[in-house]
Amino acid sequence: MRPLMILPALALTLAVPMAAAAQPAAISAGQIRADVAFLSDDLLEGRDAGTRGYDIAARYVAARFEALGLHQAVRDSWYQPVTLSVARLAGDRKASLTIGGRRFDNGGDVAIAPFGREPQQALEAQAVFVGYGLKSAREKIDDYAGLDLKGKIAVALSGSPVGMPSEVGAHLAAEKALAAQEAGAIGLITIPTDAMLGRTSWTKIKSRAQEPAVSWLETDSQPFVRTPGIRITATVNDAAADALLAGSGHKLGALRAQAAKKGGRPRGFALKPSVRIERSSSAATAPSRNVVAILPGSDPVLGQEYVLLMAHLDHLGVKDSAPGADKIYNGAMDNASGVATMLAVAKAFAESGHRPKRSILFAAVTAEEDGLLGSQFLAKNPVLPQGGKLVGVVNLDMPILTYDFQDVVAFGAEHSTLGPVVAKAAGAEGVSLSPDPLPAEGLFTRSDHYRFVQEGVPAVFLMTGFAGPGRQAFEHFLKTDYHQPSDQMSLPFNWDAAAKFARVNYAIAREIADQPQAPRWYKGDFFGDAFAPDAAKAAKP
Repeated sequence: MRPLMILPALALTLAVPMAAAAQPAAISAGQIRADVAFLSDDLLEGRDAGTRGYDIAARYVAARFEALGLHQAVRDSWYQPVTLSVARLAGDRKASLTIGGRRFDNGGDVAIAPFGREPQQALEAQAVFVGYGLKSAREKIDDYAGLDLKGKIAVALSGSPVGMPSEVGAHLAAEKALAAQEAGAIGLITIPTDAMLGRTSWTKIKSRAQEPAVSWLETDSQPFVRTPGIRITATVNDAAADALLAGSGHKLGALRAQAAKKGGRPRGFALKPSVRIERSSSAATAPSRNVVAILPGSDPVLGQEYVLLMAHLDHLGVKDSAPGADKIYNGAMDNASGVATMLAVAKAFAESGHRPKRSILFAAVTAEEDGLLGSQFLAKNPVLPQGGKLVGVVNLDMPILTYDFQDVVAFGAEHSTLGPVVAKAAGAEGVSLSPDPLPAEGLFTRSDHYRFVQEGVPAVFLMTGFAGPGRQAFEHFLKTDYHQPSDQMSLPFNWDAAAKFARVNYAIAREIADQPQAPRWYKGDFFGDAFAPDAAKAAKP
């Protein structure tokens, strides 16, 4: 994204509807602590989607919704069923890539994940290097220009060019398979850049490829895939990448060096060796569910419009491969804290004595850790009553609550009229807005709000910021506790900061719900143009 402009904290008093509802007593630090403690307890065994532990967590959230007097969004149920498809690598022989006659077994210099749509694969095709593999008419980027990809395999560098606006870069990087499919390719092989390997070791990349590939089942009982034409996928390290480049006149080191420069854009070229993939996958199904509830709006017209508050309920479950004696990935920060925030906001709305004009949809979604699947299912299978329209999304995912944050990063805020709403809500708590401090991480596309952006709905996702002690606390969590068994209640939570985070998000939702006009994308905005080209737009201030 373009650097998010730091908007000044507002000293103005909040509008009457927000002030009337945001009573300090309505947001309880103790209640948030209690919710995080239950959801991250060992009893729930890490809340992996499709397991008993997740189902216990879902029942807990449903009970809280019911106690608050919310309405069921699904007829006669608090749950939206989501059937997950879980594919695993199978067979006596390892999956492999054979490049120019040289076989590379999975887990060495190639990382190959399961593929649930084709249990048995033995496919061969020519390959073409496509630079970063990005395509955007709006950004005047086409890494496929002049290249013949029909029936071939695209070979792309990971990520996006250094210096590209982070949210745009994250989006285009996430759409590489779609760009390859549109160019006629049947496969996509990724070569990690130095920047990617600096953030994630090759050992971790290989390990992740061995994990199950999860999707949700469509009505034809096939796993949902946005790019069904992409049948060959893999990531390759040095030796396999060198084999792909053999005879091309290009060296891996030179391509990586060019990519490491600001604005560096290696150009595409045909590759000489043919590539053959062999893999066997087994597939099973696992039932899961989103937990959804509605607080009806008070206005007879605006009440047909909905604001979604969402948090993912799942985490990583139990892994025998975890180092040490503790094998349970409790997910206290990720994302029991987000769910607890959502419950605190729901309670504040329910007990405010001042119903919002628009309706509020609350959702605890499944399988975020498996690829934003529960939110994708909800986005593509709405639960709103007939005539209802979703107009804005507030996503709650892994706020780092070990310090008294003084700023937040509001992903998505600069793209729509949600920006001033966020600035006002944060400013009322003395919290400023800051630019993305981790642009290389591509966080904008890595959480559930992105699935609704893809459906054309303006969305915002707040991350606690780096001001004061924030950088040290945030980076310590990412290095030490993120996706580790240590993400549990023994972390030094600041529960007053948790209550403040809930108040900010409540104020955002309240303002969206009570504004005369629904959120609108800004004119000329990348995401509004890409996903809601025909929607009414607002002039950017």
